Formats: sequence, structure tokens, C-alpha cells
Amino acid sequence: MNVQSVPALMLQGTGSDVGKSLLVAGLCRAFARRGLRVRPFKPQNMSNNAAVTDDGGEIGRAQALQARAAGVPTTVHMNPVLLKPQSDIGAQVVVQGKVVTSAKARDYYRLKRDLLSKVIESFEHMARDADLVLVEGAGSPAEVNLRASDIANMGFAEAAKVPVILVGDIDRGGVIASIVGTHALLSEDDRKWLRGYVINKFRGDVSLFSSAIDIIEQTCGLKGYGIATYWQGAHKLPAEDGVALEKAGKYQRRADGPDSADTPERVIRIAVPHLPRIANFDDLDPLAAEDDVELLVIKPGQVIPGDCDLVLLPGSKSTMADLRFLKSQGWDIDILAHHRRGGAVMGICGGYQMLGRMVHDPDGIEGDPGSEAGLGLLDVETVMAGDKTLRKTTGKTICISGSDGLIAAETAVTGYEIHMGQTNGPDRARGWLCLDGQDTPDGAISADGRVAGCYLHGLFGSDDFRHRFLATLGGDDRHRASNFEAGVDAALDELADHLEACLDLDGLLELAKSRGQQDFVQLSDS
Repeated sequence: MNVQSVPALMLQGTGSDVGKSLLVAGLCRAFARRGLRVRPFKPQNMSNNAAVTDDGGEIGRAQALQARAAGVPTTVHMNPVLLKPQSDIGAQVVVQGKVVTSAKARDYYRLKRDLLSKVIESFEHMARDADLVLVEGAGSPAEVNLRASDIANMGFAEAAKVPVILVGDIDRGGVIASIVGTHALLSEDDRKWLRGYVINKFRGDVSLFSSAIDIIEQTCGLKGYGIATYWQGAHKLPAEDGVALEKAGKYQRRADGPDSADTPERVIRIAVPHLPRIANFDDLDPLAAEDDVELLVIKPGQVIPGDCDLVLLPGSKSTMADLRFLKSQGWDIDILAHHRRGGAVMGICGGYQMLGRMVHDPDGIEGDPGSEAGLGLLDVETVMAGDKTLRKTTGKTICISGSDGLIAAETAVTGYEIHMGQTNGPDRARGWLCLDGQDTPDGAISADGRVAGCYLHGLFGSDDFRHRFLATLGGDDRHRASNFEAGVDAALDELADHLEACLDLDGLLELAKSRGQQDFVQLSDS
């Protein structure tokens, strides 16, 4: 197959967080249901929400969701360049699934000129087995000051000769200006790849936008491919990155829950400190989906409520820096007081490392070399050394003999590990996870059974484990979401239905097919 002619379409945004990731996921599901072999692709992503792929690397979790929507296994080629922020000016650089370096923004600007060949290599790998490749851009192509080394937007579109649809978010206001302004800033060479636009997150009467369509067409000559009205189900799907946690309501209890007659008698309150480098926070989604769980994301300046049932420390891309931040907020005092009152504490991945006595980074893997005292709730220490652990895994929990704490029964679990560092110490003798049939149990539990930690992301997605875990916190099993993963697939179908009703999918598919036509450039100039 000539990969140069495989149909492909790229969705770029007028800015970040305009909804590109969900649109691509919904389109992946919609076109896959039509019988097409659909593959998602994102040249460059910046996110600490990462997924372990079926071929043993890591990509952004948004691309993992899109692959799920398309019904295909994940591969590192779906997101060949992944940037994982470690500080305000620097990030870990992952290329085709493997860490290659850490770089400050200015250094990466020079580095990425050499990454385009890897991006095109991965794109062609995806195209070889596809009827349609749906490409997601990053940020905005209007950042023309960075165009010379761009691999995420028009730089990629030009190199791969892929037509582009611009996505504008009307919910934040100024959508006409953002579309017209983006078009105006693009060079003539880049404009030829821009073929149309989609309006996203529209609320109210769509007919009121008809005159705006005329303005955009008269000003830019761009064709509209539909108006996606605001979809209320977005909270049912994993968010791409930590921007979602900044928004009020991501994990608020919803009005679309059970009828008042079925309202749980008792609500379990779970507090999660919002760390600056929080990673893989979609671990929280299965908990938030339960009708009797109130998930409280504690923002800087807030205190951890004294009446919560569980404090859950999430993953972190920079454990020592986030541990220092946690202390600067006084959250360490809140957590220790919560434990003294008999409360439960759990840590996942970086949160697990923070629960120990010390975290050591002798080689400066996450930042400056050094050590930081942990919370001391688990008798373990972590050393940031060795190779990065990346694996999907299955196993079961182990009920610790004589313990009536957090792990009260043996249940099956699935998930993935993605971390630096090795954790050891006396509490590791109370490992509570048996994974992949290994002899040495994973994780650690305190002697009183009320503090637990592990490296396994995704374990709350295992329904039986989640149900029994919440029961140990006093939950009511009559009000459980029966199947979280089935709920995600149902939400993807809902999203696909929504886009089928709102957008011109036939027109988008024809535009994708125009990639292989010799007169594509001529068409785009007309």
C-alpha cells in the first residue's frame, strides 16, 4: 500500500483544551462502527497522563482512549513524541515509547527539529494498516513564532500532506476571532492545508450561529463541517491532562445520579491533594463514578477535611518536588492528623513513595540530586535508580493475615505500572498484590492495616476490588456502579452518536480521502 495516499485528517485547535482529544475519540468510534480500520495519531503530546502500550512503551492516555474507541491495540507509534513536564521549564522527552532525555524548553526547541523523521516514521507505520488515520494536533498552529521547528501542527501537516480541520471552542468565547485570527496568522503555504473548521461545545440555539458561518466563510473561505453541541457526558471519559482538575465540577457529585429514593444513606468522602505534577489521575475516575462516593480534589490553600474517610495520594511525575509542595501546603499535618484519628490513607505510585520514610534521588533523575523525608506512614524507602518500569499486569490482592484494614478480601485486579524508583523496607513484608504470578508480593501495608501503597495504576477500574475496597470504608454495596469499563465503552458510543448527529461525517471522510489526490493542493487553494 502507498502510505502517501492513505486517507487522513488532522484536527488542530484554535488553542489548548478546545476538545480535540474527545472529538478524535468520538470520530474514531463513529468511523470504526462504519467498518473502517481507523487509527489515531498525535505527533507530539504534553501530558503526565500516560498509558503503557501493548508493545511495551508509553503514550498519552488520550491516544490510548482513542485506540480503544477505534477498537485497536495501543502502540508507541500512535504518539511518537510525549513530553512529561517535570518542572515549569523542563520535561522528560519520550520518543516512540522510550525515555531519551530530559530537556528545558529552549533545549527541546532545538531538539525537536531532529524528531520530525521519527514522527513521520510512526505516522507511516500507522497508515500501513489503516483505512483512515485521524490526527490530533497540539496547542494551536497560531503559535507562528514556533513554526520553524513545528512537528505538532502545520509542520506535520505539511510533511505528511494531511488536510486540516480547525476546532474552535465557543464555550470560552471569541470563537469567530479565534478562527479568523488563526487563519490570518498562518502563512500562505500553511493555509493551503487548512480546509475547514468545526465549532465545539455550543450551548443553546444553533441557528443563532448561522450569520457567524457566513462571516467566517467570507473572511477566510473556510467550510464549516458542523457545530458540536455541548456534550454532557464528557465527565464519563478520562481527561487528557491536569487542566481538567483545574475546572470546577470535574469530580463534583452529579445531578444525573440516582433518584432520591435510592440515594445512599452514607456517602464516602475521599480527599485527593492536587499536586502540581499529578500524573495518571484517571485512577480516580472509577471512584468518582460510584453514587455513594464524594471525591474531593483539594486545591492549594485548602485544608484536607477532617471528616474524610480516605486520603488518596495520586501519582506524580516528580515525587520529591510534589512531596515538598505537599508539606508547604500543610497537607502533611492534615494527613498525619487524619491517620491519628483512625482514618485510612492510600498512595499510588508517586503517592506510595511519599508515604515512606525517605525518598532518595542520588543521580538527579527527577531534578536536583538529594533526599526528602516522606510522611513516614509506611516503613519503606524509595531510591530513584535503575530502568523505568513499564508494564501492563494482572493479578490479585492478598488479604494480610490478621489484618482487618483496607485490604479485606482476595480479589482480581488489572492495571499497569509506569514509574522510576525502587521501594523497599520492613512494610514490604506485608505486600498485598500478587502480580503476573511473581513470588514476591508488591505494595506495602502498615502494621495497623490503615495505610497502603502500591505502584499499580488502574486498580480501581477492577470492579470487584473497588466494591470491596469501598466496603472497608463503610460504603453501601447496594449503590455500586456495576461495570466501570463497560460504562466507558457506552460513553464512547454516546459520543459517536452525538457527533453523527452534529457533524458532517461524510464530508469529513471525503476530505480525508482527498489527501491522496494529486489535485489536493489545487483544491485547497480554490
